[in-house]
Amino acid sequence: MEERKVNADEFHAPDVKPEDKTNYHFRFHRAYKHLDSTFGNNWFGLKAENFARFFGTPFFLVAQTIIVFFWIALNVLGLTVFDKYPFILLNLAFSLQAAYAAPLILLAQTRQADRDKAHAEADTMHREALAQASEQRSVIASQQSALILELLKKNTELTETTKNLSMRIETLTAELHNKFISSESGAAGNEA
Repeated sequence: MEERKVNADEFHAPDVKPEDKTNYHFRFHRAYKHLDSTFGNNWFGLKAENFARFFGTPFFLVAQTIIVFFWIALNVLGLTVFDKYPFILLNLAFSLQAAYAAPLILLAQTRQADRDKAHAEADTMHREALAQASEQRSVIASQQSALILELLKKNTELTETTKNLSMRIETLTAELHNKFISSESGAAGNEA
């Protein structure tokens, strides 16, 4: 199998098109798409993969057991004699089946191991990207927290300044009020 170097930049797509958003979570697996089919994407590859998968099904095992049972029954009971005991033709059929099945199954297992490895690498890259994004969010959150604290400090200072100015205005207003009252009472005393 040919090795393919994967560039980490293939996985980061900040400006994703709307039609790609449905499969955006698979962006880490796109580089390994060529491994999807076990034997390749041509006609032979698809048939070989189906054949290898068929060998592991309960239907195949039951069908093979029934065929062997009838094969032996027909030859032992003498209904037809095309393969006498020790059933050399049946043994040859099993050998032929094993000769084709074993390489296909081994090839399927090898390719599945390659796919599992590729998906594990993609998952690792995805976890690393999530960790990096989480770290960036933490940095941004701490910066925003520091900014909020700074704004609260400024707000507190402004509130204290406003309070001081309000008290100063109140003091000046009281002084002015007292001056007007004392000047009015002095002017009223002079008139009397």
